[in-house]
Amino acid sequence: MEDDDSDEPAQTTMSRHEFCDDDENPVFSIYIIENLKEDYGLFVWPCSVVLAEYVWQQRERFSGANVVELGAGTSLPGLVAAKVGAQVTLTDDSSRLEVLDNMRRVCDINKLKCDVLGLTWGIWDSSIFSLRPTIILGADVLYDSNAFDDLFASVTFLLQNSPGSTFITSYHNRSGHHLIEFLMVKWGLKCVKLLDGFSFLPSFKASGLSGNIQLAEIALISKDNA
Repeated sequence: MEDDDSDEPAQTTMSRHEFCDDDENPVFSIYIIENLKEDYGLFVWPCSVVLAEYVWQQRERFSGANVVELGAGTSLPGLVAAKVGAQVTLTDDSSRLEVLDNMRRVCDINKLKCDVLGLTWGIWDSSIFSLRPTIILGADVLYDSNAFDDLFASVTFLLQNSPGSTFITSYHNRSGHHLIEFLMVKWGLKCVKLLDGFSFLPSFKASGLSGNIQLAEIALISKDNA
């Protein structure tokens, strides 16, 4: 459909993402508004599909959890967490108002109640102090090495703010992998689980994705183990 006030066609689309039982019968769908003309915050990337599927498969763990999604963008993993019974706060950079507005719209479309919050990594304002997540989600947040330190600073603060919490992230295994390992050591974090992102994806989802995607669960190093 074209916008009559513009010389270019509108490139907003609605994508549907199904989540199935063991027999691959759909249990529910999540609908996402994507804008293909805009930046990466308005597009469902493969890492988001992987992390959302992991949330679905771990749904008993997420039911009743307090979940914060960092760099949520189109928010697929966080929306799945809300669908299975988590209390969810979706966050993205405070300056990206269009992305934050889109997050509110997809919550409405899917009839899900999530808090939407502007949260810029490495910035210590009132928004981050109010969060007490038991699980932190981040899909493809490890894409810009210049932002890694700010991300890990924010993740570490949230983990310290809620003892026993975990950061679950899906990411492309790019050349910055050693930097990720270095920053985990720097911030007193450890990887407690590492999975091939395709190892748990149903075939109908895996066939549409490519790349070397990993999923990691990261936690604070306890003082007893330090």
